[in-house]
Amino acid sequence: MELCSSSPSSSLLRNRSSSLPELSFSSSISHFPSRIQLKSSTFTKPNLRIHSSLAAETQGLPRDSPQRLLKELAQRKQSTTSPKKKLPPKRFILRPPLDDKKLAERFLNSPQLSLKSFPLLSSCLPPSKLNNADKTWIEEYLLEAKQALGYSLEPSESLSDENPAKHFDTLLYLAFQHPSCDRARARHVKNGHSRLWFLGQYVIELALTEFFLQRYPREPPGPMRERVFALIGKRYLPKWIKAANLQNLVFPYDDIDKLLRKDREPPVKSVFWALFGAIYLCYGMPEVYRVLFEVFGMDPDADDCQPRARRQLEDVDYVSVEFEGKKLSWQDIATYKPPEDALFAHPRLFRACVPPGMHRFRGNIWDFDSKPKVMQALGYPLQMNDRIQEITEARNIELGLGLQLCFLHPSKHKFEHPRFCFERLEYVGQKIQDIAMAERLLMKHLDAPGKWLQEKHRRLLMNKFCGRYLREKRLHNFIIYSEEVHDRYEHNRRLRNPATTAVQQAIHGLAYTIYGKPDVRRLMFEVFDFEQIQPKAVV
Repeated sequence: MELCSSSPSSSLLRNRSSSLPELSFSSSISHFPSRIQLKSSTFTKPNLRIHSSLAAETQGLPRDSPQRLLKELAQRKQSTTSPKKKLPPKRFILRPPLDDKKLAERFLNSPQLSLKSFPLLSSCLPPSKLNNADKTWIEEYLLEAKQALGYSLEPSESLSDENPAKHFDTLLYLAFQHPSCDRARARHVKNGHSRLWFLGQYVIELALTEFFLQRYPREPPGPMRERVFALIGKRYLPKWIKAANLQNLVFPYDDIDKLLRKDREPPVKSVFWALFGAIYLCYGMPEVYRVLFEVFGMDPDADDCQPRARRQLEDVDYVSVEFEGKKLSWQDIATYKPPEDALFAHPRLFRACVPPGMHRFRGNIWDFDSKPKVMQALGYPLQMNDRIQEITEARNIELGLGLQLCFLHPSKHKFEHPRFCFERLEYVGQKIQDIAMAERLLMKHLDAPGKWLQEKHRRLLMNKFCGRYLREKRLHNFIIYSEEVHDRYEHNRRLRNPATTAVQQAIHGLAYTIYGKPDVRRLMFEVFDFEQIQPKAVV
């Protein structure tokens, strides 16, 4: 567009301006032509949005119409003199810090600091008290959720303070507030829900791992992992939510069957995990089994839950008497209580992982030469208050055999005796160290959302770190390989490092079955120092 006074369009403008004196276009434009042309030369990248809006406004006007030229000039002046400023996102705008009094008041009034006897449960409560909008959802929908899950319809606040189920209503409300729902914008709701699903995913995996290890005492971990995935893989979770009639609480405005997978599976997975986080905190692991198999109706014998066919090694060794000739049901697992004089914290799980035939290795070279060094490095045996001395001696014998199994590589005896290796202990050790680290992070970082905790958890429990901590204790030198592959594993880190990771996880599994979860925490955070916070020795 040329705006010079010598152009034919300008002469036409002067002729027309005599008939339109109120516009005084010729006098208003006579001072600007050279300046406008200089400014127009600086436009290397035209603003497409301005040109499109301008074309729409001047579409019905002739090309040399004064109104059209005036609108073009006004639009050009607006775009050059006052560009639109980009404001920073709200999350980057700094807010003045709270003074000490308000900060202390907020922490002291937080529900997370209200329970001294249940620190893990307290850490998963919302950081601030529920408001009226939260209570409205509880009044409208909570009874339906409790009825579907098989719980009493009475408010949980009526229970005593010593009962962890007193806070079940609050946790159940948070469990249904997935990131796509209306209440997820509130910070205390969003963080509370994400912390619940962070814990719940490891609770479900540990529960099913213990169940299948005791139900199939001869099966290797590979088929069991396939069974677990067929039950709690994210593509199968909408089926269980629908079986329990909870789909209307997850999707109050949509039909779950008509949603796309990408819109249906993430909210369902988030709610499913958070539900079991809340149930585990308030009622413990037996209730987790009841909800899994009774409320959601999971069937481990269903055709779609069976592992793929594969070549199985012949197992000629005995299993413990309690597993012989029968499959344990979920009721057997949920209601089992060890006897008073039991050697272990989880005796039946120990028998499912350590075959009785391990006693044939008692008194071998590893038992005399390597076992004392390994037990000294791990701080075993622990001091226990047993009623009679024979119980302590029997436990220490089984502990030594279990440690030898932890260091028994599959290359040694697996082809003749499939269960004489660390695989089953490694499987339970993976899950127990996951949940131990999750509980540690939840109690340590009270204000952290679940996604941040998930990433922190992943970085701390990387396989390469697990094997490194074992090698730092020089315990990898005691792994029992077969003679054919010993040199290969000793000098090839790509073979050695996964083997040391498996041994380290098997040690955690053995500690859980013999001494319980407290000993797993001791090994992880005191012996192996998973968080790497202990001072290092100066060499």
